[in-house]
Amino acid sequence: MATFILLSSLTDDGARTVSEEPERIRAVNQELDRMGVHVVSQWAVLGPYDFVNVVEAPDNLTVARVSAVLASRGSVRIMTLPAIPIEEFIAGLQPDGGDR
Repeated sequence: MATFILLSSLTDDGARTVSEEPERIRAVNQELDRMGVHVVSQWAVLGPYDFVNVVEAPDNLTVARVSAVLASRGSVRIMTLPAIPIEEFIAGLQPDGGDR
């Protein structure tokens, strides 16, 4: 499974929904699971984003589809970042590509 960071900003509609129905957050997480994306960790944050999520998905296409489906509802804007484990990153920088 690949790891991704999702930085989410609620729209006015999304903020209203979360304010009126906070449990909607957990319902969306369950929906993501059904779509093949597992929420590993989730934080509500202050600043330009409202939530930071660490998720696992089988591939880029799966997480892109989930991001597009959620964004199409008009309640959230998402920036999706693929995350590379540091050991894999370091190994990939080695002249032999880490093949030892």
